[in-house]
Amino acid sequence: MIRRWAIAVVLGGLGVARPGVVAAPAAAPVPVVVELFTSEGCSSCPPADAVLVDLVEHQPVSGAVVIALSEHVDYWDQQGWRDPFSSHAFTQRQSAYAAAGGGSDVYTPQMFVDGGQGFVGSDRSAALAAIKRAAARPKTGVTLELSAETRSALTVTIPASRATAGAQVWLAIVEDGLTSAVTGGENAGHALRHAAVTRRFVSLGKTDKDGGLVREAPLDLDPRWHREALHAVAIVQSGSVGPIVASGSIQLGRATGR
Repeated sequence: MIRRWAIAVVLGGLGVARPGVVAAPAAAPVPVVVELFTSEGCSSCPPADAVLVDLVEHQPVSGAVVIALSEHVDYWDQQGWRDPFSSHAFTQRQSAYAAAGGGSDVYTPQMFVDGGQGFVGSDRSAALAAIKRAAARPKTGVTLELSAETRSALTVTIPASRATAGAQVWLAIVEDGLTSAVTGGENAGHALRHAAVTRRFVSLGKTDKDGGLVREAPLDLDPRWHREALHAVAIVQSGSVGPIVASGSIQLGRATGR
């Protein structure tokens, strides 16, 4: 069953080209941020984790590119299994989403698409519909670039835009391909597979009054993380948990990002 906890708020269709007619270039897919609040201690969560893995690996929504964040909360950690990826910061972020929606009731698994209304994270149909709606809304592009010399710093560039003026900018480091052999709690005896586990989530401040920002941030990667499986994600959000108005990501084994 889904568990609820009260926590204080802290590409278009195919066509045939005619001779002499130059087809218009296909529009670039729109980045859509999908946040999943989950826990290895919750028996309802593995199906939602599987949905997120599918969204990341298969990108099933035409015209959208899913940028995923799996945020493991810590309020399950006293129920027989301590989630190795959990953080109280994610519990606080989920609680802030609940407060923004007018309540304090949070649960796992819970999913938010581009900072919109939360829903049950294992509901694949709801996820696909929300991603499709989000992809229909134009967004400002975000550029992420690794330093060419040391590859130990990242430059985030957000062009001026009315939509991004005065917005909060977050930087996340996420890791794909992680698994856990759970030995306690509700998922004891199961091997759990994850995508886009959020390893770090920090603020880069706010955009200026015109909506622009250029910020260099050190990566400070933990050597235990697998660099080829890491992405850096930039999120531009109206308020700390409002609508996401711009986003971008970069694979940290490469030199450029989208």
